[in-house]
Amino acid sequence: MDGALVQQIGIKALLAGAGVLLIFWTVNAVKLVISARGINPLVKKFFNQIAAGRIDAAYLLTSKTYKQHVNRQDFLKFLAGLELNRYRNLKSGRPRIQDEQIILTLKLKSEDKKSELPLDFTFIKIEKAWQIDRIARA
Repeated sequence: MDGALVQQIGIKALLAGAGVLLIFWTVNAVKLVISARGINPLVKKFFNQIAAGRIDAAYLLTSKTYKQHVNRQDFLKFLAGLELNRYRNLKSGRPRIQDEQIILTLKLKSEDKKSELPLDFTFIKIEKAWQIDRIARA
């Protein structure tokens, strides 16, 4: 009888733990989706500016912190080193929240889909608008 009682309590505890974990995951997923609104248009605008040759406009989409660490010349060198003209397709990964920043891995794929360039973008929200705070090869 004691074994059956322990087993019943164990199953209930396991189900309660799974329920709490499911609620926690759901709340975090909803929080991430709500907080990440506006990032996709920013990414699209960033790459459209670069494709149109408006590098200064793309540079203006970065945060003040980014501009303090990466000057315009270094930004141009970084972009030139990426050889972005080789890539046509953009695939977005799953965003991650870290210290009120959102990190998103973007994968640029060549037209023939043989080569891929993963880039980690870190976004920060300043005055209700997202800005690019960091760009790095993944």
